[in-house]
Amino acid sequence: MKWMSFVFACIFILSPAAPAASAEQVVNIYSARHYESDKELYALFEKQTGIKVNVVSGNAPELIERIKREGDSTQADLFITVDGGILHTAKESGILQPASSAAVLTNVPAALRDKENYWVGLTTRARVIVYAKDRVKPAQLSTYEDMALPQWKGKVVVRPSSSLYDQSLLASLIALNGEKTVLEWVKGMAANFARPPKGNDRGQAMDIVAGLGDISLMNTYYIGQMLNSKNPEEVKAAQKVGVFFPNQKSSGTHINVSGIALTKHAKNKDNAVKFMEFFTSVPAQEQLSAGNYEFPANPKAKKHPLLESWGAFKTQNIDFSVLGANNAKAVQLAAEGGWK
Repeated sequence: MKWMSFVFACIFILSPAAPAASAEQVVNIYSARHYESDKELYALFEKQTGIKVNVVSGNAPELIERIKREGDSTQADLFITVDGGILHTAKESGILQPASSAAVLTNVPAALRDKENYWVGLTTRARVIVYAKDRVKPAQLSTYEDMALPQWKGKVVVRPSSSLYDQSLLASLIALNGEKTVLEWVKGMAANFARPPKGNDRGQAMDIVAGLGDISLMNTYYIGQMLNSKNPEEVKAAQKVGVFFPNQKSSGTHINVSGIALTKHAKNKDNAVKFMEFFTSVPAQEQLSAGNYEFPANPKAKKHPLLESWGAFKTQNIDFSVLGANNAKAVQLAAEGGWK
């Protein structure tokens, strides 16, 4: 009996440890998107899958540097941000790995994905011309380039050139028109400024309604946010400005993309892939559009009625990577042309 006890003891010691009680399932996201619609979807994903969503929020360049610094010990499974240029920078920084999920690649068309699938789009937004309905007729508007014509002298209000949204617009125009043409456009824009560049997108609409200018540049989703704001002044301003999609007879309206990417050293890869599949699915895409007034990346998803009311429009035919590749030149040309 003593011998048998010794044998069983040895078997117990040498056998692999029995699995412990299952550890909590998680997915860790580093995100530069800060919208309630996203938070609501995190909660829904947790409820449907039992996978806990942990989010580290911050601005995109800082998050990229953090993931680089953490290296293979990073806890980040997914990186989410706005702007195709930033997504390109993340890819070039070596912190991502390609997505290979058939569901994800089916949900998001090739035009809204990195060519090598290092990131996939979640939503898009258009950078449109907004105008004072009581002072400007849509027939007076045409292209981004025409905003630099003398007829708009003293009537253009814009954000500072430090705005990533306008840097990406400039980067796209560099790709389409060349540096020399863009520099002349910036000079013409600067000559037309009604006041020094300042504020955010909402601020441009507020200043138009206040009579400080007649036209500006805004992302479409801000119009939806303002129309449904708890601030009555924002609602009033959004109701008094019109939305115009420029360059419909030429290069198309500039759009930018929000995207999601799997990190190179993801510890919870299976959960991260499930999250990507969930976030690009039709129900989640429709909820993103309804909650934040963005255009869904999944073409099968319905757009918010406000977006539908604007109708279909032609978009720029460029690779989003040029927004990153041309960013430094865009900043330089803005400075040279007087867009402070």
